[in-house]
Amino acid sequence: MPITAVSGSASGIGAAVCQALRAAGHRVIGIDRADAEVIADLSSATGRQAAISAVLEQSAGVLDGLVCCAGVGSSAVSDTIISVNYFGVTELLDGLADALAKGKQPAATVIGSIAATHTKPDQQAMVEAMLAGNEALALEHANSLGLSHVAYASSKYAVTCNARGKAVAWARQGIRLNVVAPGAVETPLHQASLNDPRFAKAVREFVAPLGRAGHPQEIAQAVAFLQSEQASFVHGSVMFVDGGMDAMVRPTRF
Repeated sequence: MPITAVSGSASGIGAAVCQALRAAGHRVIGIDRADAEVIADLSSATGRQAAISAVLEQSAGVLDGLVCCAGVGSSAVSDTIISVNYFGVTELLDGLADALAKGKQPAATVIGSIAATHTKPDQQAMVEAMLAGNEALALEHANSLGLSHVAYASSKYAVTCNARGKAVAWARQGIRLNVVAPGAVETPLHQASLNDPRFAKAVREFVAPLGRAGHPQEIAQAVAFLQSEQASFVHGSVMFVDGGMDAMVRPTRF
């Protein structure tokens, strides 16, 4: 039975991923702030290290899979967005890489976002700080800018770059690593954006060509595929599961 750790397991996409993986025969070690096998707060370095230690203990140091779903949306404050969406992902990847290398046909998936292609996040100073591993400086830049939607896009861009940057080294260890980039999905985070007067109008009007938001189960099925043997040659890729949003916004870039 494959053993897979899933962060953000208690709700939204993470909960759907857990359900899909269990249905596929995985033993899931969920990580969340409540209602999970591992209770941890990924917004702090202490919480991340506690999560890593607990997962290693519960898996006996061997993992077959890791799915990083934990994240916060644009309605959160900028520093929390950076700490959870970037460092809460990358530190789990780094801290659990050796356990994955010991697993059978190991694979990891990061939940990114189509937001990574918006608002030119590659031009943000906070991205350079994130990719350099300097959390304090990244938080300083994010808070100074004071635009949580830019912090969100930047965090998703940076975490996608981080994952793709690991592709060569992780392949040498036999670990596949991919990114799933959802569009709007009916989750508590999406609802929070709809309830936020700063973003509600834009969220309502930015509709995918398929005419609706996605469902967590639809994202989870893509993740389950990437974590399966059927995706054995898919590595270092970004899979858009967005109802056509990315194609609508930038049809000549891919």
